[in-house]
Amino acid sequence: MDLNSRLFDSIRIKPSCDEPKKAESGTCETPGCQNPGLYRAPKGRKAEGQYWRFCMDHVRAYNATYNYFDGMNDAAVQAFQKDAIIGHRPTWAMGVNRPAGADKAKPEATRDWAYVDPLGILRAEGVGATRARTKPEPQRPRHSAAVRRALDVLGLDETADTAAIKAQYKTLVKRFHPDANGGDRSFEERLRDIIRAHDALRAAGLC
Repeated sequence: MDLNSRLFDSIRIKPSCDEPKKAESGTCETPGCQNPGLYRAPKGRKAEGQYWRFCMDHVRAYNATYNYFDGMNDAAVQAFQKDAIIGHRPTWAMGVNRPAGADKAKPEATRDWAYVDPLGILRAEGVGATRARTKPEPQRPRHSAAVRRALDVLGLDETADTAAIKAQYKTLVKRFHPDANGGDRSFEERLRDIIRAHDALRAAGLC
């Protein structure tokens, strides 16, 4: 290894953090001390950002007796420590000093998103309240073409519920059953259509 190589001259060495910084203000500020003031010590409360310059012996003595809370009573110390948790930043209780009318949503800020909710789940939770006010008509249930045909055979529309379907089915079966028509077989085809329609609605979970 050539220690005289120019490569060694270009290597940068970071100075040690343990080395004392060069004094900015000459000698130690302790009266009568002529040693270099290489070490900073805070001047204390109400003088934040200001420092004394001491030598090693006097900075140690200063730190041993330094008390930031000197002159403060217990209540003031506790208040300072509590305020220090939030970095001495101003705070206020939630809901206090709110602007007037803050609880009233601005019309232009109210979003009215379009959505499809066939089961009414979102409507039950209050979603889309604005749309409900502007369009009060309930959303009609959506059924397949087969279900709509079956309802049509029974003489019902898409708003019919389970109770209406069952009641209508019983009524039509009694009306078109041969026994109710003196054994007339001409109603059998109509009765089969009614039974098939009921089976289709039952398979779709509507009755």
